[in-house]
Amino acid sequence: MKVILIVFGLTLTIFWSSCRKDFDYAPSSGNLQFSKDTVFLDTIFTNIGSSTYTLKVYNNSNDDVLIPFVGLQNGQNSSYRLNVDGLAGKEFNDVPLLAKDSLYVFIETTFDITPTTENEFLYTDALLFGSGVNTQEVPLVTLVKDAIFLYPRTLSNGTKETLVLGLDPDGNEIRVEGFFLEADELLFTSEKPYVIYGYAAVPENTTLTMEAGTRVHFHNDSGILVEQGGALVVNGLLSENRELLENEVIFEGDRLEPTYAQEPGQWGTIWLRQGSSANINYLTIKNGTVGLRVDGDGLSASPHLILSKTQIYNSQNDNLWSIGANIMAENVVLGNAGGHSFYGSFGGTYNFTHCTLANYWNNGLRNGTALSLNNFKESPTEGISTQDLQAANFINCIIYGSQSVELSFVQNPSAAFNSYFQNCLIRFNDPNSQFQDNPLYNFDDSSIYLNSIFNDDPSFARPFQNQFSISDNSAAIDLADPNIVPPITMDILGESRLPNPDTGAYENVTEN
Repeated sequence: MKVILIVFGLTLTIFWSSCRKDFDYAPSSGNLQFSKDTVFLDTIFTNIGSSTYTLKVYNNSNDDVLIPFVGLQNGQNSSYRLNVDGLAGKEFNDVPLLAKDSLYVFIETTFDITPTTENEFLYTDALLFGSGVNTQEVPLVTLVKDAIFLYPRTLSNGTKETLVLGLDPDGNEIRVEGFFLEADELLFTSEKPYVIYGYAAVPENTTLTMEAGTRVHFHNDSGILVEQGGALVVNGLLSENRELLENEVIFEGDRLEPTYAQEPGQWGTIWLRQGSSANINYLTIKNGTVGLRVDGDGLSASPHLILSKTQIYNSQNDNLWSIGANIMAENVVLGNAGGHSFYGSFGGTYNFTHCTLANYWNNGLRNGTALSLNNFKESPTEGISTQDLQAANFINCIIYGSQSVELSFVQNPSAAFNSYFQNCLIRFNDPNSQFQDNPLYNFDDSSIYLNSIFNDDPSFARPFQNQFSISDNSAAIDLADPNIVPPITMDILGESRLPNPDTGAYENVTEN
């Protein structure tokens, strides 16, 4: 008899539980609350999926409710996708929500229809909760941009087109997904942004030219290779509205959401291969792995890279990495990086004037200084090779950062090491005299350090956000030599440097 009673009790419990929804859930009466009035999915390119956005739905009443309908206003034709409490789809019926409880709605979109009339437009839809007069609505808004997509072809065997970067120590080819730009792809304009998948290579004896206002977005593990005999020309201009930067050229990743705006390592690098060249004006390179790599032969008397009024920052490794190259830079900012702001390796020739090299990296541990120079390289197969550092001239420059020592020099005595700093502001605080016997750091030697000051505050505007303009109490004010040849009469923003120039890329401008 006891067993029969137990079985009977369990049966009643199961029956009562199975009917609980019918008896205890009331239809939603339109009193749901939402974490957002409108869900903005930020900006996306056509054919590239958005991040996942979240809407939280609250039932603040004392009753369990059943939401008759949750879905998109445009139904199955919508370009939005939903996940409601773990279920994927676009429309859902009879969604339960307990009293004083909440549920999550996750929203994504991919807009795979190319606009025909505009390069960008707002795509809208709405999330509907309930039915009839009790329907509640949450708008969805996305800015969709059309773009020019450049990518490697898929070959007949199903693999992607590749480029050869060189050989590994065993003599095997090192390949990356990539493609050579065709003749009609060698002029980038501001009409539409460009989105590059893989590495776009500039062939020998051709020039890739970018007009003012060009925007180039790189997918993960993507970039530009300029092959031997090729050239890159960036013709950015100073914008009338300096906050909008509409005439500047910008290289960055292809994720446009605000959470990616300062995310390093989103793409690969711009790589000038040995025997190539570049002339760059008003360019910003940000959020790459290595911002700009330049390979030289250590011998060229002409610059492989001419860099003017350019910013490179937020690289996962180095912002500017030279391997025996000849680089001329003026009014350049090399900002925060996980490695070095500028790394000049295996010798080379460097002439930097009115530049700011400043590293305040705060995305984890930093493994380099603002400036690093050496005159050798090591290879597992070839051992140590040396090459002259023919010149490393830094005139009217700021070399600073969050570390006590922001210069790193390593010389192999088998090759020359010629460095020179004139009218510079440098951070180098060596309280333990670790470097006192190294002649490269003999700050009293006027043949290496002339009219330069150490450890005084440059008073940057917002250094951790890569904003390196200087304030009224900066030690860089009036520190520069005005008699350099050729004279540089304007700063990176077009402000006059006359009559008493400041050191670094920016002139201090006192607000009246």
